[in-house]
Amino acid sequence: MRSLTIGQYMRPSLAHLPVQKYWTPTEFDQLGEMARSLGFSHVRSGPLVRSSYHAGEAA
Repeated sequence: MRSLTIGQYMRPSLAHLPVQKYWTPTEFDQLGEMARSLGFSHVRSGPLVRSSYHAGEAA
C-alpha cells in the first residue's frame, strides 16, 4: 500500500515562518486526485490533514 498525506502548513506563532499561500479545499481535492492517478492507494488531502491524521485507520 502506498499512502500519502497532504496538508497545509499553519504558522504556530509569530516566531515561525509566515504562510505564503493558503490552499483551497478544491485545490486539495485536485492534489488528492493527482496522487491517486500516480498510484497512491490511500490519500488524505486537506488543509488540516497531518501525517498522524487517522494513522490507525490507514495502517
